[in-house]
Amino acid sequence: MTELRIRPRKRRITFVLITALITALIVAAGGLWFKLQGNISTAAIRSTESPAPDSSHGMNILLLGSDTRDMDATGFGKATGARSDSMVLVHLAAGNKRIDAVQIPRDTLVDMPACEDTGHGSYPGGVAMINSALNYGPACSVAAVESLTGVQLNHFIEVNFEGLMSIVDALGGVKVCLPTAMKDSKANLDLPAGEQAVNGTDALALARTRHAVGDGSDIARLGHQQMVMSAIVQQATSKETLARPDRLYSFLDAATSSLTVDPGLSSLTDLSSLALRAQAVPSAKITFMTMPWEQAPQNKNRVVPSADAESLFASLRADSPVVLAGSTNKKQSENTKSLQAPVQIFNAAQVAGLAADFSAKATKEGFTVSSVGNAASVKAHTTLLAADTDQAQETAKALAKALNLDLKPTTAKVDGVQLSLGQDYQALQKPEKSPVTTTNRTADQSLCG
Repeated sequence: MTELRIRPRKRRITFVLITALITALIVAAGGLWFKLQGNISTAAIRSTESPAPDSSHGMNILLLGSDTRDMDATGFGKATGARSDSMVLVHLAAGNKRIDAVQIPRDTLVDMPACEDTGHGSYPGGVAMINSALNYGPACSVAAVESLTGVQLNHFIEVNFEGLMSIVDALGGVKVCLPTAMKDSKANLDLPAGEQAVNGTDALALARTRHAVGDGSDIARLGHQQMVMSAIVQQATSKETLARPDRLYSFLDAATSSLTVDPGLSSLTDLSSLALRAQAVPSAKITFMTMPWEQAPQNKNRVVPSADAESLFASLRADSPVVLAGSTNKKQSENTKSLQAPVQIFNAAQVAGLAADFSAKATKEGFTVSSVGNAASVKAHTTLLAADTDQAQETAKALAKALNLDLKPTTAKVDGVQLSLGQDYQALQKPEKSPVTTTNRTADQSLCG
């Protein structure tokens, strides 16, 4: 098998994919394969067999952190059934360009669809908190999230409380950074301020605490869940883990023993295949974010998706980047600096000022506009021509994206890139995305940042 080379500080994967990546590293380890394979539990992703959702627009995976109390650990309270204490919708973009991990608040009110019995009982449907869907099995959680977001899910991964603690302990603990000391007796949390290493029990307490942060709501703790997920990603892909066979195997054993997955992820081969895709994603392109929300009209202690949430989910459905409020065009400008092919923009639609308007937008995005003017004749269709060079072709593609035009370049004998705006230019313009305001962080971000 081809050896996988990992660069700890340059390649990261999100929590939902950690097991997959590390598993891929030891598939040649003989008997270990069968031991780890036997650890994995499976459950139905849907109540009836149906074709797998189309993955041409990326792959969508639901990560469920279950608060089931059916475990050896103590001190987490008593409850019946199971709820998703954390719920993360992970979108792995086509071409492995990015990973967007969206936390869905457990207190989100949804009109849940009916759930057929998949071994956990049936549910007739109705308005409820989304975390209660797990009482009726992962398939019901999948149905609830699909109904809420309009995003079709390809897979799910469920990890329970004890599993998370075991994973962190097998890694030798993880590093976190707290701006202030945190204490919450209900979550068994008592940590000082500053950068520190925590064990599995403390990591879980930090992810779960509600009363030590903000207003004591579910929303207030989501930022710390993002920190814990980032910390696990960074530790699992560090030299301290990958260079120590004992720690690596302990981590793999703990992780696979803690997982319940759908049949499509039930083998180490399936997980390894997923890992190879995730490995290609740059750390700066892995983003944790919280679903934008607003207070539920019928209950001030519950939330519902805001208008920004629909914008976010629409981006996932279209497999397009989420535009986050507060972000800048710095990276875009850096990228376009290398795209030095000259751009000519012509008005072939007889709309006053059209070429000048598009030229201003292109210049703002960092392109070099060498010529602006009216075309010799009116054209019905917009064209984007590019010289037969890598530089011109890449410049043309970037130009169409920057100007929000659904247009592909055609190779032609022109100087650099030539955009002729025909009478159909409005039909080619994709709606501009409004920036989404939400709590977010990237996987490579400093834990103290």
